[in-house]
Amino acid sequence: MNDEQLLRYSRHVLLEDIDVDGQEKLLASHVLVIGVGGLGSAAAPYLAAAGLGTITLIDHDQVELTNLQRQIMHSQNSIGQNKAASGKSFLQQLNSGIQVNAIEGKASNELLDQLLPMVTIVLDCTDNFATRQMINRLCVKHQVPLVSGSALRFDGQISVFDSRNANSPCYACIFSPEEQLEEVSCASMGIFSPLVGIIGSMQAAQTLQVLIGFGEPLVGRMLLWNARTTQIDEIRISRNPECVVCGQTH
Repeated sequence: MNDEQLLRYSRHVLLEDIDVDGQEKLLASHVLVIGVGGLGSAAAPYLAAAGLGTITLIDHDQVELTNLQRQIMHSQNSIGQNKAASGKSFLQQLNSGIQVNAIEGKASNELLDQLLPMVTIVLDCTDNFATRQMINRLCVKHQVPLVSGSALRFDGQISVFDSRNANSPCYACIFSPEEQLEEVSCASMGIFSPLVGIIGSMQAAQTLQVLIGFGEPLVGRMLLWNARTTQIDEIRISRNPECVVCGQTH
């Protein structure tokens, strides 16, 4: 790190669990944020501020007026813009010392197969079950840790799936891709604005823990946040040896 970086990230460097070595790990990392809506808008700014060396944003959607109730990386001036492009502009103003890439399109098998060998960690900030399953499958294939968050109405959940760890479950161990689930969205069900900020910030925190290697990330655990009661429940989850995605990996 140069002198400017040492000053900028000095409050991290003061923490024994992070120190100079941990900050340098962040500066050398490449994080992929899939979905630049509510969760991505909360997670990505903290990653940029914390000094993640490279952040790649993927989103095919455009900013709409209804997004502004919770998607804090976007503003009224962003309406009509692609969300990844809008997010890139926000993050570059926040920290010009990092690399921010914007991919204005849908996450696909082909795209992720290209990107994941160059990525250190993935944040799933999407709201689509099929896309979540695809992201999980490819993270298992490429052995890239995945920080998964979701939020709807007043309920949020977050977990970490790290296929480098033989004991870690994957997303499909809990939610089988063979299940037929009805897709629901905040457009039809509604969502409490600060909820995405809480879960997205937790995703950023988990990302830093995994990259630096301190504390106990949520591998094998899922946190459930109830914004009505301000209650957090924890569920212990195990790898399914017969999982159709990761069962043959270990």
